[in-house]
Amino acid sequence: MDAFAALPPALPLAVALSGGADSTALLLACVERWPGQVQAWHVHHGLQAAADDFERFCAGLCARLEVPLQVRRVDARHAPGESPEDAARQHRYAAFDALADASRAAQPIRTVLLAQHADDQVETMLLALSRGAGLRGLAAMPAQWQRDGMAYRRPLLQVPGPAIRAWLRARDERWIDDPTNVDARYTRNRIRADLLPALEAAFPQFRATFTRSAQHAAQAQQLLTELAEQDLQSVGTPPRIEALQALSMARQANLLRHWLASMHGQTPSSAQLTELLTQIAACRTRGHRIRLKVGLGHAERHGDRLLWRPGNGGTGTS
Repeated sequence: MDAFAALPPALPLAVALSGGADSTALLLACVERWPGQVQAWHVHHGLQAAADDFERFCAGLCARLEVPLQVRRVDARHAPGESPEDAARQHRYAAFDALADASRAAQPIRTVLLAQHADDQVETMLLALSRGAGLRGLAAMPAQWQRDGMAYRRPLLQVPGPAIRAWLRARDERWIDDPTNVDARYTRNRIRADLLPALEAAFPQFRATFTRSAQHAAQAQQLLTELAEQDLQSVGTPPRIEALQALSMARQANLLRHWLASMHGQTPSSAQLTELLTQIAACRTRGHRIRLKVGLGHAERHGDRLLWRPGNGGTGTS
């Protein structure tokens, strides 16, 4: 399983190890390729009774492979109205940040490898489609990125999930299955159980073609981001309303999404963004007031500028 040629990681590296088939295979492949240069990081999410079993499995595997194992325990319960998957992801990356900080005192880790594979990428794209996502959502999971100075890589994104399990079985390796992966309450699990087999039957190459589409979407999104950065430089930060109005509606929307995400960590709904664009177009007099709920705060006019403030917002008036 040579999935590292396109994205060779900087060493030493850490493998995010859950104990499932995918991360188990990734750890085994890395240890074989870079002996003495690999750690395993396990995040105990505290969400189910089986979490202790995951940790014990990871400890046994790492002891057998003579790989250092770092464990971080978190309380990954989600807040009301928050996606359980998003909450777990946020806690997981916060745990990675803490493990990276701890590693700097001894053997600084330069790369963290994650085990998501081609099936995971397809599931992510289908979830994005079901939510009416734009290019950023259709780009699904990036193969590489930086976070707080740490390089993250997903070397298995073009490797089918069944191939990973076949590779493990051929080596007589065990793994541990997460019981929540068959819980039909979760949309991702229904996609895995019902849609992926149908796609396999109708389009046997769907993993490769979906992955290619995600790459195209990621490239297009990169261009939109670069355009938004250029427009933001000319429009100013915070944006000048008159300069915004000089742009096409599509470029205004692109700029506002980028400004809200990059400067304030906010993602407006389609309805919020549409109403904001309508108010900006109508803002032709000094007395025109803009105050709209956007994300977890509100956008408002202040002089000739558009501001975003945290907290509850009102509705637009003119």
